Amino acid sequence: MVNSEDFAKRLHQILDYYQLSATALADKLEVNRSTISHLLSGRNKPSLDFVMKLLSHFPEVDLYWLMNGSGQFPKTQDTFQPHPQADDFRIKKISDQDETGSFPSFRSKDDREIERIVIFFKDGSFTAYEGA
Repeated sequence: MVNSEDFAKRLHQILDYYQLSATALADKLEVNRSTISHLLSGRNKPSLDFVMKLLSHFPEVDLYWLMNGSGQFPKTQDTFQPHPQADDFRIKKISDQDETGSFPSFRSKDDREIERIVIFFKDGSFTAYEGA
């Protein structure tokens, strides 16, 4: 769970690093100024939409650092972990049910079992697919 006060400290670090005011950040991310104010005061926790907007506008911000303080800011080449490419997954068609009627488990190219695949849409919504 995200600690609001710690998140606020990290958000202050981002503002300092980019030399932005809270108002400028709100304008850049196209969010209400009160959203930034409430996050900076620790009153509110960040929404998924806010986090996704922040990460898309500021590539030096690492998700894990932002949410729980692990890692570093700004992230370096050593801490950057690229997203797997689509061909890294061997996925059976969802219609391929086994004899129990459940869907098969998903496996990665190197045969590790995939627990879940989450697709994020630009409108802030997402769809999750669970393995068997």
